[in-house]
Amino acid sequence: MTQNHVSGMETSAISVLKRAVELDHSDRFQESLVCYQEGIQLLIDAMKAVKDDSKRGHYREKIKSYMDRAEQIKAHVNQLKEDGKYHEQIRIAEDATGYSYESLFKPYMSSLLTEVWVQDPYIRHTHQLYNFLRYCEMLLKAPCKVKKIHLFTSHDEADSSQQSSALAELKESLSAQGVTLDLQYSSTIHDREIRFDNGWIIKIGRGLDYFKRPKGRFSIGYCDYDLRQCQETNVDIFHTKHTKTL
Repeated sequence: MTQNHVSGMETSAISVLKRAVELDHSDRFQESLVCYQEGIQLLIDAMKAVKDDSKRGHYREKIKSYMDRAEQIKAHVNQLKEDGKYHEQIRIAEDATGYSYESLFKPYMSSLLTEVWVQDPYIRHTHQLYNFLRYCEMLLKAPCKVKKIHLFTSHDEADSSQQSSALAELKESLSAQGVTLDLQYSSTIHDREIRFDNGWIIKIGRGLDYFKRPKGRFSIGYCDYDLRQCQETNVDIFHTKHTKTL
């Protein structure tokens, strides 16, 4: 392995671990834990590639320090989950970027995740339907085996045919991927909530529709939603040992 490659791994590790510390200091423990784990693995890979004993010793010290902190966070999070007291809030500022569905939900999608409940009254208009499609695609790409997705939404009174045909097409497409889409409608729902069967509950003030309209079809952020500006909203994360259906 070349020196440049080792240097690249070290740079990546520093970046990820810096983010872990920032999240740690902001009490965003589950997210920080994921970053610590990724950063530690990068440091381990870098240590294996170097031959200098002093450099390896330096890596070992850093790895131990970060592993100790990761274990503390893991124990703290597990205790909060056991007591049913886990609550974390993420504030997405106006025009903020870096909050794609992948970035926001990744820390909570463990390998145990198989079923998802989405309650959002506004999966109606074209861009909202695309948001839900994009969310389903994210679940399919995640390191878990989601087999069933429940959508609880409201009918589009102005143009129910577009909504119905779009969701029917998505249901058929998901079925071809081995995933069942269960659709339910209500004229009275208002709250927005996403539940995972591994116990995580994510409540986004604006539901899945928190992205701003791109400035143009060839503007940065049109395709990559980590680069898309967001509308201000709060995300509240809870954990329960007993996942209830919506």
